[in-house]
Amino acid sequence: MPLRDTLARVDADLAAGRIPVARQRLRGLVSSFPDDLALRRRLAEVYRLYGEPAEAGRWMYLEQDRDTDETAAFERRYRTAPRRMRALAWRGPESLAASAFAREQLVAVREDCSHVMGRAVAWESVPSVEEGDGRGSAVGGFLAGAGCLVAILAFLAIWVNGLVALFD
Repeated sequence: MPLRDTLARVDADLAAGRIPVARQRLRGLVSSFPDDLALRRRLAEVYRLYGEPAEAGRWMYLEQDRDTDETAAFERRYRTAPRRMRALAWRGPESLAASAFAREQLVAVREDCSHVMGRAVAWESVPSVEEGDGRGSAVGGFLAGAGCLVAILAFLAIWVNGLVALFD
């Protein structure tokens, strides 16, 4: 469906009070047109209707006239550079950004992420959250190890019980 038609549907959804539907349509549009700052702005407006400043800040992050409280809420929710980079859902080089401010923001986030990762990172290959901050992989590793330990202990308990029963 063409962009213009989808935006008309978004307007109709908002007028009818179907905010979740409008939000989903706009999320799809931003996914299809990640460099369209006007779409990001509209999505931020919908998140304001929900009372979600972190998400409004997320979608206004590339705008110079963004709200500082929303930006701070976004940065608190997405604390690390890799998480912010993934959350911004940008694709392609920073040069596609429509404003100098947006380009500067994108470069800053990418460079911060590269610094954290210890290697050059591009928007085409955004690191996973686990790869970026290590928390998810550490917790997953601990849980896997604990599960293996429980399985081994259960096996040994059954084996010892069977051995005792054999000699009784």
